Amino acid sequence: MLSPNIAEKVIFLMLDDQSQSTQKRITLVIVDDHPVFRQGLRNIFVAEDDMHVVAEGLSGEQAIHLVHTLQPDVLLLDINLPGINGLQVTSRLKAEHVATAIILLTAYDDTEQILHAMRSGGAAYCPKDIEPEVLLDVVRKVNKGYYVVGKQVFDEEGLKAWLNAGVEAATGPYMIDPNEHFMPLSPREMEILRFVTQGKSNKEIAQSLGISHQTVKNHMTAILKKLDVRDRTQAAVYALRRGWVRAKDRKRE
Repeated sequence: MLSPNIAEKVIFLMLDDQSQSTQKRITLVIVDDHPVFRQGLRNIFVAEDDMHVVAEGLSGEQAIHLVHTLQPDVLLLDINLPGINGLQVTSRLKAEHVATAIILLTAYDDTEQILHAMRSGGAAYCPKDIEPEVLLDVVRKVNKGYYVVGKQVFDEEGLKAWLNAGVEAATGPYMIDPNEHFMPLSPREMEILRFVTQGKSNKEIAQSLGISHQTVKNHMTAILKKLDVRDRTQAAVYALRRGWVRAKDRKRE
């Protein structure tokens, strides 16, 4: 549920968009919980005649709500969000076959993170220190149906080939099913991983979630395999470093 302030901003911007021009513009939604960063992104787009920011959000839940409600052309989405992170949001929206192109933004930039982001359904993956002119170009490209990773631009088939090559390079050519790797964690797996970062045992996690101890163990096995790590500690560090779980989330019970 959106807060009144966010809801009012959405209505105002939509009315403003209608009053300014009847020309079709690229509609954008920005979701990041840092107000200064959101303002900086908005400033990039305000001078562009072919773009218009119709709404802003602060969390993964708001991102999903805004996309469902406004159906923007492009969603600029931070990976490191409170609650549902950007990868989970992307995976959920793409499972619903929404048409919105999702540009994932992150301060943590490495090959594995890129593979996670693009396999989750992202149209582009951009570091937060991206040059404004480059970001504008990325927005225009993904709006036309292309996929962008760094300086590389792909159509759908090209992206599949690039992803397959990336997964094979990371997992080796002899993996039985490389498609099992580098996939974003499911909502339940992410929930369990959040408890792991809080230091809870499998038994405690099972009690908290109302599921069996064996079910938690099965999920942990899947988590370690997907993240290609050896143990729970490495899994927790992996998630925290990449912003999948935030440090302050560790204190939530």
